[in-house]
Amino acid sequence: MLRLYTHPACLQHDPGEGHPESPSRLRAVLRALDHDRYAGLDRIEAPRATREQLLRVHAAEHVERILAIAPADGTVRLDEDTLMSPGSAEAALRAAGAVVAAVDMAMAGGGRAFCAVRPPGHHATPDRAMGFCLFNNVAVAAAHAIAEHGLKRVAIVDFDVHHGNGTQDIFERDSRVMYVSSHQSPLYPQTGRADERGVGNIVNAPLAAGEGSEEFRGLWEGALLPKLFAFKPQLVLVSAGFDAHRADPLAQLQLGTEDYTWITGRLLDLARAHAADRLVSTLEGGYDLQALAASVGAHVAELMD
Repeated sequence: MLRLYTHPACLQHDPGEGHPESPSRLRAVLRALDHDRYAGLDRIEAPRATREQLLRVHAAEHVERILAIAPADGTVRLDEDTLMSPGSAEAALRAAGAVVAAVDMAMAGGGRAFCAVRPPGHHATPDRAMGFCLFNNVAVAAAHAIAEHGLKRVAIVDFDVHHGNGTQDIFERDSRVMYVSSHQSPLYPQTGRADERGVGNIVNAPLAAGEGSEEFRGLWEGALLPKLFAFKPQLVLVSAGFDAHRADPLAQLQLGTEDYTWITGRLLDLARAHAADRLVSTLEGGYDLQALAASVGAHVAELMD
C-alpha cells in the first residue's frame, strides 16, 4: 500500500499574491489525488520534524532563525524569491517531518510513500533558506535514515528542473549518500555542472533548454541509472519536482506526463532490486497547476502499481 503524507498546515505557507510557489499548488495536487483512482492511498497526517532531526543537516542558527520568524500578518522576505508568512514555520516543520515519518514507515516494513507537502526543500543549504525552500526536507530524511536506522547507502534522486544545490552542499563529502540529478542548465541556481562530483557520490546530468523526452530518458538510461544500480542503495529518496514539464512557466525543458510515469517505474526497479522496495518521494517544484496535477497523478499511480 502506498502511504500519502500531508498536513493542512502546508496550505498555510503563503509567500504572497503572484508568487509561483503558492498554496494553490498543493490544493491542485490534493484535488487530483482525491480521484477514485487513488482511493487505495493510506492517508497519514504528517508530524512535525524535531529540532534534533533538523540539526543533523542545518546549522542551529538557521533552524532557530526560521522558527523564530512569525509575522502577525503579511510576509517577511528572506531573499528575492523566498518569503515567510504567519503559517510558514509550521508548514516547514510538517514538510520535513512528513519525509522523516515516511522513512520510518519504509524502514519498519518496507514500502513506499509520497509526501504531498510544501514548502519544497532541495535548495535549502545548511545555513540558508533560498529558492522557495526553508528546510531541506529530503536531506533531513536521509540523515535520519543514517542516524536512526544505521543505513550505509542512501540514494537521493532529483528530477526537478532546477538543480538541488542545497542537497548537494549537505552531502557532497558524505559517501553514504549518493545524490543524482537531472536538471536544466543554465538555470537557477546556476549549479550542478557535470564536473561537480563530491567524493564520487554526486552525479549531475545537465539538460539544455528545449530538450525533452529523448534526451531526458537517454541521460537516465545511459548515465544516471547505471550509477544508482551500482551504488546499491538501501533506501531510495526522490526529490520529485515536476517543473521540467513542457507547460511549466519557470523553465524550458519539454517533458510530458508520460516521462514521469517512466522515470518513476525505473526508480521502482531500483528500489526493488536493492532497497527491499523502500522508496520515499517528496514534492519539490512544478508551477503550472494543470501539468503539476497530471504529473503528480502519474507519479503516484505508478508508485501504487
